[in-house]
Amino acid sequence: MHAGRLARYLGGGRPAGGVRSRPGCRDGRPPARTVPVLLPGVLYFALESLVWGGGMGFYDPARAGRMPARAYLLTVGQFSDIAAQEMHREPGADLDLAGVLGGGRDRLGPGRYETLVCPGTLDGVPVLTFTAPWGLGGAELNAPSAGYLRVLAAGLGEAHGWGRRRAAGYLATRPGAAGHWSAAAVLAALGEARRGQAPGP
Repeated sequence: MHAGRLARYLGGGRPAGGVRSRPGCRDGRPPARTVPVLLPGVLYFALESLVWGGGMGFYDPARAGRMPARAYLLTVGQFSDIAAQEMHREPGADLDLAGVLGGGRDRLGPGRYETLVCPGTLDGVPVLTFTAPWGLGGAELNAPSAGYLRVLAAGLGEAHGWGRRRAAGYLATRPGAAGHWSAAAVLAALGEARRGQAPGP
């Protein structure tokens, strides 16, 4: 959801606070359009991020719930190159999207982000993303790092206009974070909670 992070996937470079650089896409132009969306399913945190440390964010479209997200209008080539970067592959070839467009899901490999998902359409355009081949029930849950939570909270603010308190409350209740992060602790990580002061909106 964070536009600055997407820019690193498109144009290359390392996101602020991250430890890994991205090669970028063949076409580094910004998205033609961006809109907030609510996808069916849930966000959860699992495994260990090589970029942020702590749990990585995954999407389970089969679980009951609504997950705030952000839709970017990209070319097939841009989506393919972004997916390749998350799949630890070299960008440069268009993905075959026939499987995911025809069946709503297509597993391209065993990796963490090698399963394509199409949870619906928006203005007649397929909404595509990628996630793990397993769902929440089969996940090795792991709490996310403070740096990763800051990026997610910033994205929720940019895309949906959420204040830090609302973002902290949401993130603290996601599987993997719940039981490890409280809403107050997330607020503190976001730099909002200060001794003797009420948290901001």
